[in-house]
Amino acid sequence: MLTITGNGRVTRKPTIRTTGSGKLVTTVSVASDRRNRNEEPLYVDLILWEAQAQAAVDHLVKGQAVAFTGRPDCRAYSTSDGTAAAVLEVHGVALEFGAKPRGQAETEPVRPTEAAA
Repeated sequence: MLTITGNGRVTRKPTIRTTGSGKLVTTVSVASDRRNRNEEPLYVDLILWEAQAQAAVDHLVKGQAVAFTGRPDCRAYSTSDGTAAAVLEVHGVALEFGAKPRGQAETEPVRPTEAAA
């Protein structure tokens, strides 16, 4: 199986959706810089399901760094004006949350002993 590994920054706060069968899903849009900083970044959509989707919605913010690994897929579609376009999606994602942008409060993880108290 082909996998892709990359990193970048979240382009917008993810929102949760529910499928017809009741499963939670979200798309995390990530801008990944290219080696040549003068080129446009590569935009990748990370498709997350269930608990992982909920965690992304609860904790990711615009501008936050992320690292990801998953199965790539290219999906073609037509824009509202009829132009053909394509998007790179990554499924089955292993996602690591990185630093939040300056000015965003870092949340402290809850330790098991604190949660039980």
